[in-house]
Amino acid sequence: MFNLNSILKASAILGFLSVEATCLPRASASTKNGSSSLVASTYFAGYHVNKGFPVADMPFEKYTDVKYAFAETEADGSLNLTLSAPDQIPAFVSAAKAKGVKAMISIGGWTGSRYFSSMIGSAENRTAFVKTCVDLVNKYSLDGLDFDWEYPNRQGLGCNVINKDDTANYLAFLQELRKDPKGKSLWLTAAGSLFPWYGPSGASSTDLGAFASVLDYVMIMNYDIYGAWAATAGPNAPLEFACDKRNNQGGGKEGVAKWAAAGLPMNKIVLAVAAYGHSFSVTPAAAFPNGTAGPLNAYPAQNSSNRLQGGSWDSDPPIDPCGAPQPHSGTWTFRAMIEEGKFLDAEGNPSKGMASGYDSCSQTPFLYDQTRQTFISYDNAKSLAVKGEYVKSSGLAGFATFEAGGDYKNILVDAIRGAVVL
Repeated sequence: MFNLNSILKASAILGFLSVEATCLPRASASTKNGSSSLVASTYFAGYHVNKGFPVADMPFEKYTDVKYAFAETEADGSLNLTLSAPDQIPAFVSAAKAKGVKAMISIGGWTGSRYFSSMIGSAENRTAFVKTCVDLVNKYSLDGLDFDWEYPNRQGLGCNVINKDDTANYLAFLQELRKDPKGKSLWLTAAGSLFPWYGPSGASSTDLGAFASVLDYVMIMNYDIYGAWAATAGPNAPLEFACDKRNNQGGGKEGVAKWAAAGLPMNKIVLAVAAYGHSFSVTPAAAFPNGTAGPLNAYPAQNSSNRLQGGSWDSDPPIDPCGAPQPHSGTWTFRAMIEEGKFLDAEGNPSKGMASGYDSCSQTPFLYDQTRQTFISYDNAKSLAVKGEYVKSSGLAGFATFEAGGDYKNILVDAIRGAVVL
């Protein structure tokens, strides 16, 4: 998370085509904004403050905690917020607290996790990082911190520092932070992929239960399963993948099952959902294998060498921080699909002339613009309501969205909130 272009690289790195404990929460989510203690979280991208989504547009009342993104890790052990309009943080914190919402800063992100491993890699460094985190909290009067280090002991960006003991060191750092007088009362959360954090062997850990005592929840990212790197188009954020044998990563349900099997209680797991979709370069013949009178193909072959420009926020530099080429990701926020691309109308339904479909197995919508030869897999009110129903019925801690600015007139957040009865 969560630069949109960067996230889809993560899925490629993970290998696109290769394939319940119980405990009481340490603390409960705020209930001011609803009748439930379920978590309703989101990310506020500071790097989009001056690109169409200022603090004033943030619907704080829809959430129980909000995360300002990102404070990036630096080689010298410091945190860098310069790319995310740090001058806007005081207004963000003040507005959140005025609505009874926990105000947080997220540390890391795709480009900002390069030095997490070294910052927690020794007892001395962990103590220093605890102080850095507490200083950040005190500087901005935060209620908590989010750690967006998605891939301990795995390469993400491509030039990250990694160590076989990353996950164990991560736990030791969080335990030390919890012992700090300030850290004891903080709301602490973390982000993870569909795969549990890696252990020393380079495979998913099988015993992560101890994290339940130091984190309020772990947010599992249920998106970026198919993207521009893949041979075919497919669901960006499948709730499950039982009908799709091309995908070995799984969907939301499979990810939750993996984390639960690794010892994380269901009431410590938050399902993260996307307010954006991925676009694919698809010919009419691939989109309509039975002719245009037939149904739209949910998994059409795509031209992965033709990397489409997405919405206006699909604007990463052509070279990433590691010096590697960074082509367009083809991402479209839900808002941009309506306001910029005109793929959807103001109600979030496919615009006139768009072929569309809904995969009832993965529970994801998709559409095709034949003129632009663009296929997009995304989430809408229907798919997010289904995910909300799953969150509620499975006993998860709640949901989170990435990112708040990608929604349009609260269509998406209202759909999932309504399903979990917040």
